[in-house]
Amino acid sequence: MNTATPEPTTAARADNAPTGEEARHLDDLRTALAGRAEAADLLEVSYRTVDTPVGQLLVAATAAGLVRVAFAREDFDSVLATLATHIGPRILRGGHRLDEPARQLDEYFAHRRTAFDLVLDHRLSSGFRQVVQAYLPSIGYGHTATYKEVAGHVGNPKAVRAVGTACATNPLPVVVPCHRVLRSDGGLGGYIGGLQAKTALLHLEQAA
Repeated sequence: MNTATPEPTTAARADNAPTGEEARHLDDLRTALAGRAEAADLLEVSYRTVDTPVGQLLVAATAAGLVRVAFAREDFDSVLATLATHIGPRILRGGHRLDEPARQLDEYFAHRRTAFDLVLDHRLSSGFRQVVQAYLPSIGYGHTATYKEVAGHVGNPKAVRAVGTACATNPLPVVVPCHRVLRSDGGLGGYIGGLQAKTALLHLEQAA
């Protein structure tokens, strides 16, 4: 006789799912826990997701500053696993480190902000990539530059491909505006968030 426990139905699972009020309470508990961990210097990375016109973004910060902005297409679980490997395993959702980045992102997408004023943690980049990424914020809101022009500005005019790689591996897209870098023929080039997101960001800035 088969005595295996039957698989619960979808309806049964739904009955066990937290209600809206319960979900908010759980979020409050997570935020409080992360806040206490931050205050006690026990938390290496805190993160949250932010809803935007280009989809959900995961934003993550260390005690040193904002360290990662990721698009959903990058797979948030993979992003968090990479952060655990490169920064440390003590990662929690919530806390207050992301309050200011989230506020500034909201302002940017609402056309109320043209430049970010955030402390950044650049440890996920190094060498020439970090040099290129440090230059990108100097490309003004609503303006663009080519990969070739950026290579010249950072002192290595022949490093056009390396500039493309630095943009493609930028750990802080949107905040560090690699979407403003285009091909010499006017083509979009690549983008970590996908070409649809790159187009949307360029149109957002032109419409302001």
